[in-house]
Amino acid sequence: MKIYNTMSRKKEEFVPIRDNKVGIYVCGPTVYDYIHIGNARPMIVFDTLRRYLLYKGYDVNYVSNFTDVDDKIIKRAIEEGVTSSEISERYIKEVKKDMHDLNVMEATTHPKATEEIPDMIEMIKVLIEKGHAYEVNGTVYFRTRSFPGYGKLSKKNIDDLEAGHRDEKHQLKVSGEDEKEDFLDFVLWKPKKEGEPSWPSPWGEGRPGWHLECSVMSKKYIGDIIDIHAGGEDLIFPHHENEIAQSEAANDVEFARYWMHNGFLKIDGEKMSKSLGNFFTIRDIGKKYPLQVIRFFILSAHYRSPLNFSDTLVESAKVSLERILNAVSRLEDTKEVAQERELTEEEKALEGQLAEYVTKFEQAMEDDLNTADAISTIFELVKFTNSNITAESAKSLVEKALDTIRQLCDVLGIITKVEKEILDSDIEALIEERQAARKAKNFARADEIRDTLAAQGIILEDTREGVKWKRA
Repeated sequence: MKIYNTMSRKKEEFVPIRDNKVGIYVCGPTVYDYIHIGNARPMIVFDTLRRYLLYKGYDVNYVSNFTDVDDKIIKRAIEEGVTSSEISERYIKEVKKDMHDLNVMEATTHPKATEEIPDMIEMIKVLIEKGHAYEVNGTVYFRTRSFPGYGKLSKKNIDDLEAGHRDEKHQLKVSGEDEKEDFLDFVLWKPKKEGEPSWPSPWGEGRPGWHLECSVMSKKYIGDIIDIHAGGEDLIFPHHENEIAQSEAANDVEFARYWMHNGFLKIDGEKMSKSLGNFFTIRDIGKKYPLQVIRFFILSAHYRSPLNFSDTLVESAKVSLERILNAVSRLEDTKEVAQERELTEEEKALEGQLAEYVTKFEQAMEDDLNTADAISTIFELVKFTNSNITAESAKSLVEKALDTIRQLCDVLGIITKVEKEILDSDIEALIEERQAARKAKNFARADEIRDTLAAQGIILEDTREGVKWKRA
């Protein structure tokens, strides 16, 4: 398999550090709100990478963190008059629900930053001992110029970075706020502020810097060297650049062998922004489209390409996905009536052609996870089965065709099991049961009913007039 490595800016043959074992670290969300469509892209893309590696027989250790201490979480907690942990725990639960609905597999480990702080303190101590970090008034900074390779991932020159921020640097000096030895030094530990969560450390009460968290969690759950480190391209600088500096300075080994970054996502050609009114959470989108359509849409483009989200393109993806699901449904019906018999010579040839589509699919995935070409191959396979598999075909051939489509879709995380449509009367009965559960304060059962209906494409909306529902 070839992977485009952001570090080398070229496709490289993927060779794991340990035979048949792959460690993948994907930067997860900061949990202060529902995830948006931009968050969903790396989740879906790198879940698909994991699925393909599993399909190829690798033992995959997939680690994706939750940043559960951050300025945005603290701000949200203050606004609502609750603790930061209440905010983070609430939205970790909601993120996991959205991931489930997008058919994103649970990570092998979902570490939380707040649970790994003792290890973060230990890494800071190592960096200070080695001369890579220093403390000023309770803040610990990383000495950026002490790491010779700084800028190697983002291809940024350290002197150009400083020159580009000359005015900002001057303002900090004038105001007396610049305690750093060098403007480019970044925070490893910050002192406590009134009303903020904090932890004890040798430098006083405080909390870790964001960049440090991923360095420590990846080391603990994967090792000093990661096979693949992945995330959105907006993380290349400064987040991933700073991770490299910290980790390699502390551990004296290469941090990650391969760096994978997905491209940006725009909304109708515009950058997503709350001020533009084009900011969509997965919950918003799930009210309009089944989330399997969103997964299919995201995988219809190459992960490194910019992706434009629009109703027109998503509607097109919905129609395309329905073509595949209709083909699966037809093959299921055909299997019920097909006869158990030996394959004819012609059918043996057709069976051989099915294997050729699998090979073509794998070639696309081996070429830097080209899911767009992989989906095109599935469409070719659908066309082939529609033209060549009939009720007169041998049952084993029908089963082989059905299993082939299902297997390839499963690698992409596309669910092909076609549920029988739930009756209106059954929906109304479940809604009544949910209302009774809520009245009895049995919120777990109420949520379970909501999730059951959502899984079948039924969207509930609680209004003043009562519960309204519609099919997605």
